[in-house]
Amino acid sequence: MEIVLVGLNHRTAPVEVRERVSFTADQARRASEELRSKGILEETLVLSTCNRSEVYGVPPETSRESAPGLSTFLSEFHSVRMDVLGTSLYHHYDREAVRHLFRVAAGLDSMMLGEAEILGQVREAYRLAHEQGATGPVLNRLFQSALEVGKRVRAETELGARPMSVASAGVKLAERIFGKLHDRSALVLGAGTISEQVIAQLRDRGVARLFVMNRSQERADGLAKQYGGEVLPWGEWEKALPMPDVIVTSVSAEEPVLRREAVERAMQRRGNRAVFLMDLGLPRNIDSSVGKLYNVYVYNVDDLTEIVAQNRQARENEIPKADSIVEKQVAKFLSWQAGVELVGLVNELGAKMREQRDQFIRARVESIQHLTEADRALVETLMDEILESVLLEPARRLRGEKDLRRKVQNVEALRDLFLSNREKP
Repeated sequence: MEIVLVGLNHRTAPVEVRERVSFTADQARRASEELRSKGILEETLVLSTCNRSEVYGVPPETSRESAPGLSTFLSEFHSVRMDVLGTSLYHHYDREAVRHLFRVAAGLDSMMLGEAEILGQVREAYRLAHEQGATGPVLNRLFQSALEVGKRVRAETELGARPMSVASAGVKLAERIFGKLHDRSALVLGAGTISEQVIAQLRDRGVARLFVMNRSQERADGLAKQYGGEVLPWGEWEKALPMPDVIVTSVSAEEPVLRREAVERAMQRRGNRAVFLMDLGLPRNIDSSVGKLYNVYVYNVDDLTEIVAQNRQARENEIPKADSIVEKQVAKFLSWQAGVELVGLVNELGAKMREQRDQFIRARVESIQHLTEADRALVETLMDEILESVLLEPARRLRGEKDLRRKVQNVEALRDLFLSNREKP
């Protein structure tokens, strides 16, 4: 029942590395299937956002023995050399893996402290893995607890008040370049959760004209109708790009959707009038060479450093309160985990003791000639009663006393002590 986590995030890897190991929903499903079919993990869940790619799992062996295999898997799955990933990957085990996930769900590990999107992203990753059958009793309990932590932090601290998000930070950055957006037009590529948040932020700031472009026109039509925008056909760059002052992209795509050639032609048609492009996609949606064009200002999620710092300064007083909630929930989960493992240990110990009882009866009792069948049956009954008295009381206490479960820190040590068949040195 050990837990392992291998991943990287905005603190350990730049966007150039993160985009190379990000997972689409289909890739997450395929990775989970491969990890289980290869025997690397018994339960698995992939969490991939613009700020992180993480694999959580329950290994068949110990968590520390499984981590190198997980790292190699990530390298091979995304065709990224280990010397590129090596310094970016982190490995967490058991308690630290639980704490890390709970802090992620609480918004404490985000680029934007207390960001609004992450809890929904954790919920969606869990839903996909659960529907696939990739999770089991341990990860089910772990991620249900993480969602509970996220809800409590938002309800019981000010981190949930006026939440900052990547979407709102991107729009703030646009305002720094253009000032008020009341006389500006904007184009949003994509119609997912982040795109909708961007559209809502633009409307809140009074953008004059709003365009929406998405592969699925039905979804684009819905957003345009809801927020008073206009839909443009997907891919018609010659028509779309010359108009807006602000372009925000959040599209799920393995290759850039905005190429230098298309933007260059658009700039000629707009007389090189300045344009702001905010790339919120991972992998990035805008070709890196676009930013070299005159009067074209391209930013991605890693360029929000100053806004991130201001956000953290305004909210950092709430961190201790949120961390306290996290630690209580970590202790609660570990107590549950220890209880399950200890009950399993007691059951294993009982099976071993009954096996030894049978061996004792065959070796000792059956060889005593003067004992009748009734005498032998009585000896067996008395031994059974002794075994039950030894095992029943601890099992009852483990089920009923949470403090007792917390006191047992190393179940594997107990299993090794009482159940190991290794010969003594």
